[in-house]
Amino acid sequence: MPNASRIVNGKNLSKLEALKNPHVLELVDRFVNLCKPTRVSVITDEPEEIAYVRQLALETGEERLLRMKDHTIHYDGYYDQARDKGHTAVLLPAGRSLSRGINSVERETGLREVLGLLDGAMRGKECLVRFFCLGPTDSRFSISALQITDSSYVAHSEDLLYRPGYEQFKKLEGSDGFFTFVHSAGELDERNCTRNVAKRRIYIDVIDRKVYSVNNQYAGNSLGLKKLALRLAVYKANHEDWLTEHMLVMGVHPPGKDRVTYFTGAYPSACGKTSTAMIPGQSIVGDDIAYIRMDEDGNARAVNIESGVFGIIRDVNPLDDPLIHMALTTQRELIFSNVLVTDDVPYWLGMGRDDVPDKGVNHSGDWWEGKRDREGKVIPLAHPNARYTMRISVLENADPRIHDPDGVIVRGIFYGGRDSDTNVPVLESLSWEHGVYLGATIESETTSATLGRTGVRQSNPMAIMDFMVVPLGTYLSNHMSFGRRLRNRPRVFATNYFLKHEGEYVNAKVDKKVWLLWAEGRIYDEYEAIETPVGYLPRYQDLRSLFRETFDKEYEEEDYELQFSLRLDKLLGKIARMGEIYGPEPGMPEEFWTVLRQQRDDLEALKSKTNRSVVPPSFFQ
Repeated sequence: MPNASRIVNGKNLSKLEALKNPHVLELVDRFVNLCKPTRVSVITDEPEEIAYVRQLALETGEERLLRMKDHTIHYDGYYDQARDKGHTAVLLPAGRSLSRGINSVERETGLREVLGLLDGAMRGKECLVRFFCLGPTDSRFSISALQITDSSYVAHSEDLLYRPGYEQFKKLEGSDGFFTFVHSAGELDERNCTRNVAKRRIYIDVIDRKVYSVNNQYAGNSLGLKKLALRLAVYKANHEDWLTEHMLVMGVHPPGKDRVTYFTGAYPSACGKTSTAMIPGQSIVGDDIAYIRMDEDGNARAVNIESGVFGIIRDVNPLDDPLIHMALTTQRELIFSNVLVTDDVPYWLGMGRDDVPDKGVNHSGDWWEGKRDREGKVIPLAHPNARYTMRISVLENADPRIHDPDGVIVRGIFYGGRDSDTNVPVLESLSWEHGVYLGATIESETTSATLGRTGVRQSNPMAIMDFMVVPLGTYLSNHMSFGRRLRNRPRVFATNYFLKHEGEYVNAKVDKKVWLLWAEGRIYDEYEAIETPVGYLPRYQDLRSLFRETFDKEYEEEDYELQFSLRLDKLLGKIARMGEIYGPEPGMPEEFWTVLRQQRDDLEALKSKTNRSVVPPSFFQ
């Protein structure tokens, strides 16, 4: 390491050399020389070295201790509180293009810009060189990841969220088959928050398997291994023969039956992903990102690439999220971010307490009730996107197979959207191709807090649009072909927890447990179903039994008819929207259009036959 050897020397250099990987040595040399830190620490998998990272975060002020042992608080800057979509871009060679809504920058131009911002960005700070593994170690799912950062908070967060990977790097046998993430928080202000957020950049170089992130601390922008690594893996999977998905992985445990059935599930934000993963009585493998590969028996197997949770803390309370709430209020290593702290105790929005203080410290600095920002907006006691970071293993419902190198066999897939007037609460797809279509046509209605008006539908195929780095046609074609190769295809289900009638939700929040158990039973053919043009619907008598067994509650046939009727005009309207959205998209799989045309023709014929705009499920029996 000729250029960086003046500060990467002694034990730190020996740790790098022990990997016997010239690509790692070259990268560390290059970026240390570019970013110009005062000191470099190479961290292995040894517990005392990992503990040093947390201690460094406390010493530098990026985190501070709270009253509960092992709890810490971190603050991002007031204008660094969420993923920066506007300054996150894929670096593309000249002449290449991506699908709608995917930001891109010409590769050479983008590299010059971001490397210029990183030049000297670590001056006066300590650089941490970290090694992690995405997915279980010693597994065919494993992807090694090199993280170079000057933020001890970022490095500490990754220790909670990911598996140590220094020893895994040795198994690369000198190859360059790993992802690289270079991050600098940039210049910090008096609160240890990024000062120059206007120069925040997050650039993803899928060609070179690198992510560059500068002038930010919010984990969605700075933690390379999270949604940034998701993008690199999406690119890799779609150029190979497997899937990288923005999906939960969970085990479903039907009462009185000695089995566990594993599902994955994709849900856009605010569509029920976390609440599904945390349904009482079930187990969680992961709540965010999954790698899915075919095994030698033709099964789809999935792993959680993470081993922790970076969750939104708003509305976590003893009633709605008892397992998470218990983990947040008892002793374990975890990081709170951007919540109110008074007398070293954290408080957040919707925590279910009446005695929340009216002053303290939060993401705006010293806070008092009624405080306003420079735009005149009232600052809430905690940011709506405030977070907690902790290991999944601390949750009572953690699945015992979370670190299984073989993953879990996926028997079912959920695709969940949010609409108030179109889709039924749950249905099963008619085929794998129809299931891919259901995922591709996910929509999520906005709320007033999002765009200032309600009912605006946003298309979000497979809930992964924000992280897409290949053309949609390529991505959906890969799904189609992956399913064709499987001998044991997962059943595919669509959910909608947000259907309304006369302005009121037609289901209680907890009803999703019944939809889940019905889907699990369908996999074993324990329930018959009603075939309709849009999919297989549950029978009333099966749901009635499940409601009795699950909640000791009567489920009225009148409610069933309201919830599971086909709203023909609304469904045809959605099909028309999908035609407009995907019509200009090049390379779309023909199977998508076959399903769309069949659904449109069948629904139009049904409307003509019945002369009705709403058809109850009893019509099909």
